[in-house]
Amino acid sequence: MTHAQHARTGSTVAAAVATVGRGVHTTSAVLDEHPADPRLLTLRSDRWELDVLPATGAALAAGRIRTADGTWRDLLRPTPRTRLGDPEKCASFPMVPWSNRIRDGRLPFGGGTWQLQRNGADGTAIHGAVRYAEWTVVDRTAAAVELELDTSGLVGVNFPWRFVSRIRYALDGDALSVTTSIRNVDTTPFPAGFGHHPYLQRTLAPVASGHTPGLGGTPAALLGDGPVLDVPAHHGYALVDAMAAGPAGDVPRRADFRTPHPLGHAFIDDVLTDLEPGRPIRITYDDPAVTVDVEMDPVYSHLVLYSPRRRGYFAVEPVTNVNGGFALHEAGVPGTGVFVLAPGEDRTGTFTLRVTG
Repeated sequence: MTHAQHARTGSTVAAAVATVGRGVHTTSAVLDEHPADPRLLTLRSDRWELDVLPATGAALAAGRIRTADGTWRDLLRPTPRTRLGDPEKCASFPMVPWSNRIRDGRLPFGGGTWQLQRNGADGTAIHGAVRYAEWTVVDRTAAAVELELDTSGLVGVNFPWRFVSRIRYALDGDALSVTTSIRNVDTTPFPAGFGHHPYLQRTLAPVASGHTPGLGGTPAALLGDGPVLDVPAHHGYALVDAMAAGPAGDVPRRADFRTPHPLGHAFIDDVLTDLEPGRPIRITYDDPAVTVDVEMDPVYSHLVLYSPRRRGYFAVEPVTNVNGGFALHEAGVPGTGVFVLAPGEDRTGTFTLRVTG
C-alpha cells in the first residue's frame, strides 16, 4: 500500500513533545521497562496510560489500563517501536475528512467529481487524508492533549478543500474520551465525515508479558473465543468491495451482536447503523473480568466492526459515515452520515471508552 505523506513546514511538534511532559509523574511499570521515546507523548491517570503520536497523524501508539488486581494491561493493540511512524500499524488512528473508503478515489459532489490519490491496496482512497500529517500540540495537561492540523498551508493533501481538524484525547477516571472536530476554512461547501480506528486486544495480557498476540498471525487455539460483544445496532449494509451498495438494510449475520455473544473466529468487516440512543456498545472480558463501554455522540451514526482471522486484535470503529458514503450521498441515498460544511462551519463529536473491573 502506498500513502501520501504530508509534512508541515517549520513544525515545532518535536520540540513540544520534548517539553510538555515536564512535571508529569513517570511512575509506571511500563516506563521502568523501556526508555522514553521522544516520538511519544504519554497521558496518565490512575486507570489509564495513553501514548500519543503527534507526528504520526495524531495516532495512538498504545492504550493501557490498570485492572482491579493492580496489573497494567494492554487494552489497545500496542505498536512495535519499529512501526511508530506507520499509523496503520498503530493502536488507533483518526480518519478525517472521511471514514474508510472512496471507490476508485473518485469524490463526487455538487455535480462535479474530484480524483483523489488511490492510496489503498484495493485502488480506493482510504482512511481520510490526515494519517501521515504532523499535528501541532495546542494544549497539554498530565491527562489530556489537544492537537490541531490546518491543511491551508500544506501541499499534496488528498482532499480538494481546505479544512482545520482538532483532536482531543482526555483521561478522566475510568474513561478515555476522544473528541474530533473539522472546520471548513475554504470558500465553498464540501462533504465530510470522520471517525477513529481503535484496535482492541482479544485478550488482556499484562504489559510486556510476551503473551499479547500482536500484528502477526496467531493460531486460533491460542486466541480463545475473545470477549463478549453487545452491539445494539439494528441495521447494516450490504457491501461490495467493502463499500455500501445502497441504503442500510438487515444487520449482516456475522456482525449481529444484538444478542451478546463471544467475538469468535469468523472474519468480520461490516458497517452497522441505527444504534440505540443512550445505550453503549459493550465489550466484556472474562480473564480478568473487565467491561469496556463504548459511548458515542449522535454524530457517530455508524459503527465499523472488523475482526481479521488469526489476529490478536479486532476493531470497533466509531464513524460518522458509511464506507463509500460520498457517492451514495451524491446519489441522494438517505442516512449515509455524510454531512456538508459551509465555509466557516464545523462539526464535532466525542466517543468514550469507559472501563469497569
